[in-house]
Amino acid sequence: MAEITAALVKDLREKTGVGMMDCKAALAATNGDMEAAVDWLRAKGLAKAAKKSTRVAAEGLVGVAVKGNTGALVEVNSETDFVARNEKFQAMVAEITKLAINANGSTEALKTMHFPGSPHAVEAYVAEMVATIGENMTVRRTAALSVKKGVIGSYVHNQAAPGMGKIGVIVALESEGKAEVLTEFGRLLAMHIAATNPVALNLEAIPKDVLARESAVLEEKNAGKPANVMEKIVASGLKTFAKENCLLEQPYVHDGAKTVTQAAGEAGTKAGASVTITGYVRFQLGEGIEKAADDFAAEVAKMSGN
Repeated sequence: MAEITAALVKDLREKTGVGMMDCKAALAATNGDMEAAVDWLRAKGLAKAAKKSTRVAAEGLVGVAVKGNTGALVEVNSETDFVARNEKFQAMVAEITKLAINANGSTEALKTMHFPGSPHAVEAYVAEMVATIGENMTVRRTAALSVKKGVIGSYVHNQAAPGMGKIGVIVALESEGKAEVLTEFGRLLAMHIAATNPVALNLEAIPKDVLARESAVLEEKNAGKPANVMEKIVASGLKTFAKENCLLEQPYVHDGAKTVTQAAGEAGTKAGASVTITGYVRFQLGEGIEKAADDFAAEVAKMSGN
């Protein structure tokens, strides 16, 4: 029997787009014959996924799950919103989201987890669904948050099914206060994050490239000012930017008279213990994915042979 090397498995994976374990099984079943392995995968319905793998999948669902002191988000993409409303697709996303609780924010780890009720891992199961439903689908990303004591607040916007929608948010609240008070505040705070899409938790957490860009804009607006004056202008401008874009300093959407930090303080008083917001994650479906613009005129011309 031919040796099934890692390089051979990799080549078959690149050629077909099918998961590593299925590629290894195909090569084992065909004694290492690459072309026969491709046909073996096609016969199993798995290689169909490769033909669709170049299509842009920017629709789909964001799944949210909270279990104990851990919360997770998952984005699973499809090509059309029609498939996102498919019960089979929704059931798949629900199971993947549950698994994400134990993936610790690692997308690669999530893809290798065993999919319940299937002989396959998540990645291979999704490939099977591609062959069944006929659209490209991908597990794009996942994230997780945990607290030692307290709760993970969550919210789903534009909910298509329980725990799944277009925007998903989890937020970590460290506190020894009453769970029911913390849970309600966590839900309201997650709604705030969904609505305002903060850049970071606070000024210190803003990515350096974002700060550099904001500083450059301020410097350009105030070109010609002395260096000592410019330094004060930039510092003041970044503070204003933080108030608008950093979660802890933003006006609380449920009561604009107070900041999020002040709202957390009030929640702590009600809960009987201080509340510290330690982190949050917000996923919006399809953000950052470039969708190909449809050129209707060009499509018509192509069909007419011009």
